[in-house]
Amino acid sequence: MMANTSHDQNLRVAADWWMRLRDPAATERTTEQWLAWTDEDPAHLTAFERVTELAARLQALGEVSRERLIAEFAPPQASPRRGWIPAAAAAAVVLALGSVMGWQAMSGSVATQDYASAIATQRSVTLEDGTRITLGGATKLTTRFSSGRREVELSAGEAYFEVVHNARRPFVVHAGDVTIEDIGTAFNVRRTGSYVTVAMAEGRVRVADATGGSHNSLEAVAGQSVTYDPAHAAMNVTASDPAEAAAWRNERLAFDNEPLSVVVANINRYRAQPLRIADADLNTLTFTGTVKADAIDDWLQALPQVLPLRVGTVGGETVLSDAHPKAQPH
Repeated sequence: MMANTSHDQNLRVAADWWMRLRDPAATERTTEQWLAWTDEDPAHLTAFERVTELAARLQALGEVSRERLIAEFAPPQASPRRGWIPAAAAAAVVLALGSVMGWQAMSGSVATQDYASAIATQRSVTLEDGTRITLGGATKLTTRFSSGRREVELSAGEAYFEVVHNARRPFVVHAGDVTIEDIGTAFNVRRTGSYVTVAMAEGRVRVADATGGSHNSLEAVAGQSVTYDPAHAAMNVTASDPAEAAAWRNERLAFDNEPLSVVVANINRYRAQPLRIADADLNTLTFTGTVKADAIDDWLQALPQVLPLRVGTVGGETVLSDAHPKAQPH
């Protein structure tokens, strides 16, 4: 009896956390408190996952079906026959989630939430649909969720998405001129200004270039990466290791034949003292390789052996300059 009481209580608390995390007024402190609660006992996270699963089921139902489910699981006196979730807890959870979703459906509201991470810091968040996002260093994104659509705007930086697929409620990531639509997927998106890379870890996505019209879209699967360079007319698809789609989560910044300007911009998301390219000629150089986020200075020391440039310090900045500067006209 005591075990069932504890289980019921965990589910009620988990339902409360589910709603608090989705409140537009929720802060980073709210997320930290939720994480502390899940760390207290493995049963807490299990309860939260079951609530998230129930919420996903409710979201997929029409209004009539949702009302029937609420009536079944939460009658005036809950029946002890039902075992998917203990009846008393089911009543509380279904009523809570059902009322929230019903209000959202009637109001047609769009819930917006901003997320950001500091330089050289990772941050993980769980969205209301159960989707998990890991933000890389100095990353900014905004989620906009409605009853029929889930959208994320990646303003800057890099994020890894583990999406809970729902064909009735598409999940779309916007990164500059590129849109990435989930088709049951885990993928990484990195945005450097208008330069965007998408690396696939699992499943499929549909990637489209908003500036190129309907003809400039494609599907990418696990083991592929898509690069959008605004300087070129089409997206480029290459083979990649799915296990390396988000190598940065293990403190490794991976680049594949990418412009030095893009490399430097992403290195700066993990370095307190920023790098700066002094000579425009260096922007035409490309770099392929892996940089350890905790050993960037070692990489800088070795870089002149790979590329024709010099590394120096000017006014508190680390400056990359041409190793063979052109003579200035007299």
